[in-house]
Amino acid sequence: MSRIMAVDENKVGGLRRLMFWQARRQYGIVPGVFRLLLPILRVGIPMARLYDYLHLRKNSPMSRLQREMLATVVNGAIGGAP
Repeated sequence: MSRIMAVDENKVGGLRRLMFWQARRQYGIVPGVFRLLLPILRVGIPMARLYDYLHLRKNSPMSRLQREMLATVVNGAIGGAP
């Protein structure tokens, strides 16, 4: 169990449930970073836009290796599977 506040997708409702559905539809999975961003929507929504900007645009300023390193750190921070 991580000490960082994260959202469990099985226990969400309202706007957060809609955002989880949209993320699953867009990415095929719910990225770990979404679980960290959604507890506080005032922070989570702009950060989700930043995530999309950095990771999903064609000429991303981050290399594939940098994106994988970020995903590994986030996964470890939320207590994800090894």
